[in-house]
Amino acid sequence: MVVYTPSFQISGHLHLGGLRTAFYNYLFAKSNAGKFILRIEDTDQTRLVPDAVGRIENDLQWTGILPDEGPSVGGLYGPYKQSERLGLYRDQVKFILEAGAGYHCFCTDLRLDLLRREALKARQIPRYDNRCRHLSETEVRERLERGDDFCIRFKLMSNEVSFEDLVYGKTSITLNEGDPVIMKSDGYPTYHFANVVDDHFMKISHVLRGVEWQISTMKHILLYRAFGWQPPAYAHLPLILNSDGSKLSKRQGDIKVENYRKEGIFPEALLNFVIDAGGGFTKDVERTKCKIYTMQELIQQFDIRRVKASSCCLTPERLPQFNGLELQRRLTDKEESAMLIKEVKEMVSRTYKDRLENQNLQLQDDHILSVLVWSQNRITKLTDLVNSNLDFLWSLPSLHALKEIADYSNNISVLEEIKLCLSKLVETEFHREHLKILLKDFATEKKLPFGKLMKVLRAAVSGLKEGPGVAEMMEILGQTSTVARLDHAVMMLKTLQTNE
Repeated sequence: MVVYTPSFQISGHLHLGGLRTAFYNYLFAKSNAGKFILRIEDTDQTRLVPDAVGRIENDLQWTGILPDEGPSVGGLYGPYKQSERLGLYRDQVKFILEAGAGYHCFCTDLRLDLLRREALKARQIPRYDNRCRHLSETEVRERLERGDDFCIRFKLMSNEVSFEDLVYGKTSITLNEGDPVIMKSDGYPTYHFANVVDDHFMKISHVLRGVEWQISTMKHILLYRAFGWQPPAYAHLPLILNSDGSKLSKRQGDIKVENYRKEGIFPEALLNFVIDAGGGFTKDVERTKCKIYTMQELIQQFDIRRVKASSCCLTPERLPQFNGLELQRRLTDKEESAMLIKEVKEMVSRTYKDRLENQNLQLQDDHILSVLVWSQNRITKLTDLVNSNLDFLWSLPSLHALKEIADYSNNISVLEEIKLCLSKLVETEFHREHLKILLKDFATEKKLPFGKLMKVLRAAVSGLKEGPGVAEMMEILGQTSTVARLDHAVMMLKTLQTNE
């Protein structure tokens, strides 16, 4: 069995729709001991985008969808870029012409445009009128000798085509259109022709693609008949809709895989999200409950017979949930948690570059791990850790924040006494509940309003006016860092006091 994802056009980025199609092909191939083939469609020379192939391959690699054959990994049936297979397409077009299944078309762009306008004016679907199908051999020869521009069209010899769709069952569609172009005037094949030829010569057994390609599949089957070839099995995947019911479009700038990656979404979370509404998994998978599944689990549970035939709506609110669950899962694995620590360290260093130069960042591995464990139920992606309300996790409070408490009487002595109390605690005592009791007892003993004491400590420890409880912040920062911050606050307050 050889399964491939429909050729990726290199006219842009990989979007959610393309990712979903690639992933279902990959799951189907791997669950049936087959091969997943990546093929690049680059025959439309007007739409080529530099480095698009590399971006697509990088996005697929990031998600863990690794081709068994493709442009970078090679294979027995390469090359895997259609622009490098032109000789094969020209040979097959010649066969179609000699078999009487195709013909030269000399219609100009101007004539085709007039046909389109007349059809729209009459409120009809534009279609080619097959005029050149009826040219005599003599006229065709004369025009070729004259050097007239031409394309090659395929004769649609049947109005209705049926096939067994692995998702939709028996499917019949009546083709009500003109003969399609299979070889353009620039010598490059169209998508339809190149795909049929490639599928045959690459020995593709199964093709999974979006339901919007069902009508094209009918033309592909007719091409197979013209060649006398056996077509692969086809499965068409239902439309993906936005939460408001509108069709997902690659023109939506926010659905690029690259964007999700930059936003801190884990690949496993994105894959679980993109297949969340489409079905395709065994009954023991309760997909109404937000749960993260690994690649291997999804491969084991995938069943093409369970893919829904109805359109499926994305639920954007589930993506953060999936991402949070993946973060929690990674923290249970020693190697993956080490990678998280490294990623957070790099992210914090980039975000607070100015503070890094002043050696004013707390980036010890044990501290970062403590932050990750503490925050796993508070955040849904790592980038949340560098939001302004969590600055205190990484750096000392600013001078501006400390000015807020400079006017309170005895603040310096209060902070010095608290610092002394905290420094005397043993490590096992430096936890939230014990700290709460200690701070309340301190306020009572010193006859200080508890609310004002918490305000002073919050500013001294974090520089924030609100946020997590003071005891909770101290716990996550740790004893050494908390004491150091109080010492820093005392020093800054004394400086402010001296300058006044």
